[in-house]
Amino acid sequence: MTTVSATAKKLHSYVNVSLAALGPIGFRRVAWWAVGCLVAIVATGATVRLTGSGLGCPHWPTCNATHALPKGYHSTIEFSNRVVSALTVLSTLALAIAAWRTPALGRRGKWLATAVFAGTLAQAPLGAITVYYDLDPFLVISHLLLSLTVLGLGVLTLLEAQRLVRGDGSPLPTIARVGGAVLLVAVAALVVSGTLSTASGRFPGSSGTQVVERIWMFHSAVWLHVRAVAAFGIVFLVLAAWAWMRRSTWPWLVRGCVALLAILLVQMGIGEWQYRRYGTVPWWVVVAHVFVAALLFAWTVGLVARLWRPVRH
Repeated sequence: MTTVSATAKKLHSYVNVSLAALGPIGFRRVAWWAVGCLVAIVATGATVRLTGSGLGCPHWPTCNATHALPKGYHSTIEFSNRVVSALTVLSTLALAIAAWRTPALGRRGKWLATAVFAGTLAQAPLGAITVYYDLDPFLVISHLLLSLTVLGLGVLTLLEAQRLVRGDGSPLPTIARVGGAVLLVAVAALVVSGTLSTASGRFPGSSGTQVVERIWMFHSAVWLHVRAVAAFGIVFLVLAAWAWMRRSTWPWLVRGCVALLAILLVQMGIGEWQYRRYGTVPWWVVVAHVFVAALLFAWTVGLVARLWRPVRH
């Protein structure tokens, strides 16, 4: 009995210590998982819209007034997205708790993690309101933009975790940081114009007799979006050229720019194919476009943030 009691006390003490403190590497793992969930929820949310399943479950949190679980193709897709949303909320809650349980993490990282959880949690009522208002396009856009904003905050939290593990890097000149800030504005314009293009396109968001309002004319929205892509590309190429000239001092910046260029080229390729086959393009191609857009946005935020708060490489 004494042995069992002693073992129980040791186990209780171990659990308390584990809950009270988390190491930098452990926190970084939690941050990686949370960011992965935040990217996934963008893709599943786009799948709901582009398969016409936006009103597959007209009630929230249950699927229908008569049954809680989905019955049918569209309701299954919509309800699956809600399941992924719940997983994302739990993951960001774990991130926030882990941040406050990591003694070495600064207050910036703790509050960033808390903001990630708060923004993710806010998605639930916003999603319910969007359904109740029959997929109002401005609410749908707000839903997506909030998802991307939270993803950006998640990336910033992950960067704080990286700095905690690796340490601070050498500061970059003001010109590089300003260029990064301009790039961040450019990617924001890119994302907003992209949401307008989707909201003006052929995929209505719901199936059947329910008519979902369109915001704008598709070709006009694409015209604006293409120019936003061009502006982003120009700013990025200027930053990449500067990074190449300073590659001996900041080699990580060159690698980051190469990765961003690869993502951008994939995104442009998908977008061009999507535009040329607009009348017959499959929904999954558009989902791929949205998914890569989320990766592009996340990588850009991380790259720009590292210009301002460098990590030792």
